[in-house]
Amino acid sequence: MEAALGIGSLMAAFTLVLVGVSAVFVQLRCTDAATEAARLVARGDSERARQAVRALSPWEAELTVRRHEDHVSVVVAAAPAGGLVPELRAEARAVPEPGVDVPGGSG
Repeated sequence: MEAALGIGSLMAAFTLVLVGVSAVFVQLRCTDAATEAARLVARGDSERARQAVRALSPWEAELTVRRHEDHVSVVVAAAPAGGLVPELRAEARAVPEPGVDVPGGSG
């Protein structure tokens, strides 16, 4: 009986560790995607930014672009592990190149 409880507890702990490690990797991928998207949006290439987010981020990440007076901010959000882990978000900022019209809401 004690062995079964011990094995069950070990499996539960192992599962939590795997979910945690997975969340770390998802956060890193979201950060990479946000950085790349901010760079592309600042160059005026919003479509390639969306493609980059789809290629770099896990699952179906959501891309949000906001235009500010002197910079653009990009947020990439993903809900990994089927909702077992809260939504992970990464934000990146970039200064638009001169003459580039950046789409997105003002913030």
